[in-house]
Amino acid sequence: MAGKKKTVFFCQNCGYESGKWLGQCPGCKEWNTFAEETVVAKTVKTQHAGTKAEPVRLSQVSTHEEERIRTGILELDRVLGGGIVPASMVLVGGDPGIGKSTLLLQVCQKLAGQNRNVLYISGEESLKQIKMRATRIGEFSDTLSLLCETNLESIREVIEKECPEVVIIDSIQTMYNEEVSSAPGSVSQVRESTGVLLQIAKGMGVSIFIVGHVTKDGNVAGPRVLEHMVDTVLYFEGDRHASYRILRGVKNRFGSTNEIGVFEMQQKGLVEVENPSEYMLTGRPEGASGAIVACSMEGTRPILVEIQALICQSNFGLPRRTANGTDYNRVNLLMAVLEKRAGVNLSSCDAYVNIAGGIKMNEPAIDLGIVLAIVSSHRDIAISDKIVAFGEVGLSGEVRAVTMAEQRVQECRKLGFEKVIVPAACKSVLKDIKGIDVYPVENLREAIRVLGISR
Repeated sequence: MAGKKKTVFFCQNCGYESGKWLGQCPGCKEWNTFAEETVVAKTVKTQHAGTKAEPVRLSQVSTHEEERIRTGILELDRVLGGGIVPASMVLVGGDPGIGKSTLLLQVCQKLAGQNRNVLYISGEESLKQIKMRATRIGEFSDTLSLLCETNLESIREVIEKECPEVVIIDSIQTMYNEEVSSAPGSVSQVRESTGVLLQIAKGMGVSIFIVGHVTKDGNVAGPRVLEHMVDTVLYFEGDRHASYRILRGVKNRFGSTNEIGVFEMQQKGLVEVENPSEYMLTGRPEGASGAIVACSMEGTRPILVEIQALICQSNFGLPRRTANGTDYNRVNLLMAVLEKRAGVNLSSCDAYVNIAGGIKMNEPAIDLGIVLAIVSSHRDIAISDKIVAFGEVGLSGEVRAVTMAEQRVQECRKLGFEKVIVPAACKSVLKDIKGIDVYPVENLREAIRVLGISR
């Protein structure tokens, strides 16, 4: 029996559903984002074919872990938690032109080289266009199949016939389900299409990667429930006009969400950056004030970044504060601590803080680096380029302990740094490290004195 049609309004930003049009979305507080869509309300319950679902005792569930599928791209395997989990669903989001399709085509190349059956489904490019991009990347095995289709029923039939191990869907906004009357890319279509693909992944044991477009705010376009339905959510970050790319795991049911993968965009595609610290520190100025190297942890990987600060007298009544690559409010807090606890007068100064390389870091361990860079610029005293500092700064001006201090110091030593300033609470775990001078400090005044930038 045919269902009854009704009209509802969906927020195009977060997927909030309403029976009437609203000027402001109650969910995400955005204005003028509601769009009208016609949905079919099914009036007849269908009987499920096959056997009934039966509950299973927890003790009866096998704990045998299936072997992950290695992609051959180490940075991607790191973010996924060791490789692709069979029957999983991965959502890859990012800005237009950032390299999502290029990365997934390279994944197809590596998997096809392992004689695995891979199916690449595109709703945005023709077969010739995909072939042109593949030719630029390199040679491909015959186990890779291409399909240009947007109808999910046709896609399901092809997957059932080909029985691939991995399927790429590029992109979810172009797919449509005939049972949903709204246009492709709408909230209803994206949600229902993802549900169909999820059934295919879990029912047939196929690993599916889906590409998701992002909104102007950087979130995946469509309903927020899309991210809850999939097993893993990966975001591709970075300026598309720059060469580097960062793949960050936002959600991962099978691994850590703290890991990142670093890539460099070249003519033949994305190339892994095995040592991000060395890459981020390339081109550092010598003898310039307001710059220091800090160490942050991304998962199990220590990354050294250069923190730059520029402090100058303000020409206006209200000083300007700018932060690029770190939290703006955190910079304001640290400047207030400097004024109160270290006697550095910044009330009449403009402050500009930047993490070189364009990478975004929000770990508290870079607090000490930000503070010392600000003091260095304010007093126009350069800091040696062989010094690294890390530690969390509290409101009382104390330098607090951070996790994995030993791994951070070992990374500094490996890259040729001679001195590292650390929290005093980490002194006990660093006493056996040789080849680098460790200076434990308890507060900001002591750290400024060790660097020799005090007056």
